[in-house]
Amino acid sequence: MGQDVDRTTFSRQDRQNYRAKVQRCLDALGVMLKEHTFARDEPMTGLEVELNLVDQDLAPSTTGADVLASMGAGEFQSELGRWNMELNLPPRPLPGDQWRRLEHQLLDELATARSHALDHGARLAVIGILPTLEKRHLVAEALSPDRRYAMLNEQMLHARGEPIRLDIAGDDPSGRHDVTPEHLVADFDSIAPEAACTSMQLHLQVPPDSFAAYWNAAQCLAGVQLAVGANSPFLLGSRLWAETRIPLFEQSCDVRTPELRNQGVRPRVWFGERWITSVLDLFTENGRYFPALMPVAEDAEPFEELAAGTVPGLDELRLHNGTIWRWNRPVYDIANGTPHLRVENRVLPAGPTVVDMVANALFFYGLLRELVEADRPLWSTMSFEAAEENFTTAARHGLDGPLYWPGNGWIRPDELVLRKLLPQAAAGLARWGVTTEVAERYLGVIERRCVERRTGASWQLDTVAALEARGADRQAALHGMLERYLESSTANEPVHDWPLPS
Repeated sequence: MGQDVDRTTFSRQDRQNYRAKVQRCLDALGVMLKEHTFARDEPMTGLEVELNLVDQDLAPSTTGADVLASMGAGEFQSELGRWNMELNLPPRPLPGDQWRRLEHQLLDELATARSHALDHGARLAVIGILPTLEKRHLVAEALSPDRRYAMLNEQMLHARGEPIRLDIAGDDPSGRHDVTPEHLVADFDSIAPEAACTSMQLHLQVPPDSFAAYWNAAQCLAGVQLAVGANSPFLLGSRLWAETRIPLFEQSCDVRTPELRNQGVRPRVWFGERWITSVLDLFTENGRYFPALMPVAEDAEPFEELAAGTVPGLDELRLHNGTIWRWNRPVYDIANGTPHLRVENRVLPAGPTVVDMVANALFFYGLLRELVEADRPLWSTMSFEAAEENFTTAARHGLDGPLYWPGNGWIRPDELVLRKLLPQAAAGLARWGVTTEVAERYLGVIERRCVERRTGASWQLDTVAALEARGADRQAALHGMLERYLESSTANEPVHDWPLPS
């Protein structure tokens, strides 16, 4: 949700008018999809990475605004927590060696951020969940002062009507059957727990007539992405899921009371419930199932803009879409006066390193292209329920949880990647025009990660276990692990090569 919000209160009439305006935007989009020209040039990609700042004691550092101010205008912006920042790199095409250049740019941008953070006594942590967070850090005062975040906090708490509850039961995400599962239950009076989730978001611009295929393919791949990319096993001192960021984000943004959940009311952080045939399916569901959180209606009327020959901004539709956090979200936007559609993939955590993140991205983009252009779509042989179960299983267990894959049945994720998906990803990247050298560099990272069975999550778990075996308590082990993590992450060595405490 990047749009500014300058309202503080909303009337009943505001909400009624906003609902009607969202519907007019949806109707206008339907007309545009039939009659208007959307961007169909070289497909563009985008990358966003959410970051953490920690102080010299490795606790969250609420210096985000100061660090941003010292950097001035650039690719960084504020995020929900005062210890968060977000890096948005400019869109770029996939072909050639563009993503090798992106790796260098990402390294340069993070080096700049690290330098400015040090000026304010802070360090940069690129990780899915900051493992040194404590409950006392997740309070309303820790939210960024931006007005849109204050409004989001107020409206979400008002809609829920009671504290936000986290209830996450771990079930041995490391695969060690001699480890007792842990359970976290905690209540919060703000949406600050959402700020504990730091992710990498991948964008891909696609033509309208291909959007459904790309979105369906992305849903198929969500479980595999999590299995090989998990990097968030700890929250508030508890060892939970391999990718605890998934249930944390789902619960911290849940405005439903238990009674509404029992009635089957849909959550705002949503995997979905069916394959689609058009991007309109998703935007229609948004309007049909989800009440407005911030019903700000603009003066512009989409059909008047169409009649005048201008491209409608569809501001209400976009704002509403920004308050529904699908793991693969549709995006409508305008660039250089031309409308376009994007799939925004929100599945992956940040980190562990730049080379790991670029490898995760190209593995996804390559597989996506290959699945979309397959003779028989994968989603025609996989139920939507199976795709969602894969997603949850991978979030819980990482590489240790078997996934269902048509033609293979139930198979461990690393075996699936090594036997089948890596060659498909290579073929897909070749279709995109990515050079062989670039494809081999980054897919090689995914291959070694699967051969070594070492993800960011498993490294964190193994390191903490080793430090605890030496006699450290949990908090000391988490601090020791994070110190090692920051050193290896900055060095940009892929996580499968990171050493464990001897």
